[in-house]
Amino acid sequence: MIDTSDPILRRLGLRDYLPVWQQMQAFTDNRDTDTPDELWLVEHPPVFTQGMNGKPEHLLDPGDIPVVPVDRGGQVTYHGPGQVVAYPLLDLRRRGLGVRELVQRLEFGVIDLLAGYGIEAIGRRDAPGVYVDGRKIASLGLRVRHGCSYHGLSLNVAMDLAPFERINPCGYPGLEVTRTADLGGPTTWDEAATALVPYLLRQLARPTTPVAASGDEETNA
Repeated sequence: MIDTSDPILRRLGLRDYLPVWQQMQAFTDNRDTDTPDELWLVEHPPVFTQGMNGKPEHLLDPGDIPVVPVDRGGQVTYHGPGQVVAYPLLDLRRRGLGVRELVQRLEFGVIDLLAGYGIEAIGRRDAPGVYVDGRKIASLGLRVRHGCSYHGLSLNVAMDLAPFERINPCGYPGLEVTRTADLGGPTTWDEAATALVPYLLRQLARPTTPVAASGDEETNA
């Protein structure tokens, strides 16, 4: 039977990136077939994260912002205060989800959220994430280990966008970024996080055709 139950929601507040990443890994490695899924919402202090396929030339001028090599797919991205980060810790086999479908569902959750504020957004098959008029507003990067997902989604809300100029965001030179606060959307972390959760849960609860999730996989950010 496919599991469409809501994951346990945990709001972690402002937390350093590295220990949260390590906790995601530990949760994934120690869970079993009966462990409930969880959805973590967090805000990080300034940090660049470099994916497993990351090329150093996309780090233009990190300066005093730390760079953390991580085990998701993709290139470099930025996290900072005023950005909602959502980590879906899901048993994909139990949910009958493949990693690509999970990426699309997370994208649709953001697209639906923005539509509620009158903001038209789209996803891109060639570059995972959510875009408004060609500017990236949300990034995605996942890792699947033992058929279970971690890492996830980041939505720019009311953050300082200047650090994105120190990198080629997600490996795309010249890619512009935007945030909800400039588009008539949520203007605070709390508002955005609270509004986003129901859309994500709705996407995760959608019926699905069973897919065999591989034991170890990643997607680009």
